[in-house]
Amino acid sequence: MKRFIDIFRRHPLLASGFMLALAMTAFFAIRTVFFVVYWADPAHRDQALQGWMTPGYVAHSWDVPKDLLAETLGIPAERTGQRRTLSDIAAGRDIALPVLIDLLNDAIAGHRAAQ
Repeated sequence: MKRFIDIFRRHPLLASGFMLALAMTAFFAIRTVFFVVYWADPAHRDQALQGWMTPGYVAHSWDVPKDLLAETLGIPAERTGQRRTLSDIAAGRDIALPVLIDLLNDAIAGHRAAQ
């Protein structure tokens, strides 16, 4: 411990940068483990579509490309990563949520049949 304090006194910027890099590495490692554990659970695969889900969540859960969802939802592909829920998208398109969910289910079924 004394050695680290000596290094920190001699090179405060370098030691601070190292600590910041170490903290960021730990953060992203923990985040990665969380995502791996979450998506490895079979309960999170092929979940019934609900209004709270985002297009990105649906793409992960159903293992379909985001471009397919963007086309089906009528939004630009680069906007599928935004935190807009299916309910928000349905309201923006002036259609009922069950109709939007049926459209997505049909598109997912068509994609899986094509594979």
